[in-house]
Amino acid sequence: MKENKTDSWIAVLVVAMALGTSWAIRGQFGHEQGAAWAGGIGTLVLILVAQRKDWYSKMLPVTLSSALGWGLTGMISYGRVVGYGRSDDFVNAFYGLSMLFVIGGLFGLIGGGLTALSLDSTTNKKVIWPSLIVEMTAGALIVYGLLVVQLEVLMTPPRSEAWALSLGAGLAMVWYMLRNGFVNSFRVALYTSLGAGFGFAFGNFLQTVGTVLEIPFNMWNVMEYSIGFFGGGSMAYAIFTSEWPVSEKKTKKWENNISFLAVFVCIPLIIFRESLQMKNFVSRFQIFDKSGDISLISAILSAFFIVLAALFIWLLIRKLNFKAERREVRWVTTIYFGLYIVLSFLVTGIISGKVMLNHILYIANLVVILMLLKNSFIKFPVTIVNKKKSNYYIQYLIAILFVVSILSLISVSIHGEMAGAHNRFG
Repeated sequence: MKENKTDSWIAVLVVAMALGTSWAIRGQFGHEQGAAWAGGIGTLVLILVAQRKDWYSKMLPVTLSSALGWGLTGMISYGRVVGYGRSDDFVNAFYGLSMLFVIGGLFGLIGGGLTALSLDSTTNKKVIWPSLIVEMTAGALIVYGLLVVQLEVLMTPPRSEAWALSLGAGLAMVWYMLRNGFVNSFRVALYTSLGAGFGFAFGNFLQTVGTVLEIPFNMWNVMEYSIGFFGGGSMAYAIFTSEWPVSEKKTKKWENNISFLAVFVCIPLIIFRESLQMKNFVSRFQIFDKSGDISLISAILSAFFIVLAALFIWLLIRKLNFKAERREVRWVTTIYFGLYIVLSFLVTGIISGKVMLNHILYIANLVVILMLLKNSFIKFPVTIVNKKKSNYYIQYLIAILFVVSILSLISVSIHGEMAGAHNRFG
């Protein structure tokens, strides 16, 4: 079949839109659980786009790995760093954007890395997950102890310095990849790190520009969409341009059961506990919901939709004894993605008649993604697999930091003192 490069890039675009949209929705819930849900959605769409039957069969474990990877760095505090990026001083603005590049890079490094490792694990070359988890945990504690406790390298004082935990875990993961020959996974981790890092810095710049121009839109959501879009796109590009072994290993029943419970039950339940209980709605809606009726209805509907979605997905995949094909994966993706959007509407007050423009765009993005998923994509030609030396990645890094410096210069030249801005120095 003749190669169609347009279709190849559309394949990357679909994954970028999926992770971008779900990451924007994550803004309504935040923290590790919100990022984990977004990561799961992005990988489900990636599996659909890749159209590999062996990946359909391991859909649940791969989605779990991705959810854990993207969710892990949700512990990082970056609100104050965003404020640095809004400074009217070049040094502080550049510091803010470059640190957001680091934070976004950590999201992409671990999110893309664990996703790729799950795809890379086969019968002949298995990822020893208990060993990897122990190494990542040890790496997190060692790096945090060294940088934060001993050397007092602080990114966002007085806020949490959990970025150092993520850095240690990511470095341990990279060392595991290189030591055990998972070169494809290493490549995906690096590309995703660079993409997500740039997306976060660029998103902050867009947020500042939107504020200066007084654009009547949730510009924080634009920043969130940016990190997901560039992170998802770079992860998809790296995966689609790498050669992956055919996975002949059959996923065990207990692996599927645990993955299902973690992704489709535990993550939604944690979000319900943290954001969708009646007390959460009462706190959010206290201005217009004096009686508490809207809060009660919103909480009940949230619980109902979460249970209904989990039950439907369970019956769908159990009916086939976990041997999912493209049709089933498409249904699972649509339900899981759709549920996230529905909950975002509920948590922002749709029962009271409140509907935001960015939420309408979530639906529009989902419709476009589902329409594009009907296509039969042609993968990239595998011509650059593992041939790029480390100096290429260093060149990419330098180029991105140069662009970040230009964005910082533009940012400080278009505004004066701005609400929400902070200075790290001076």
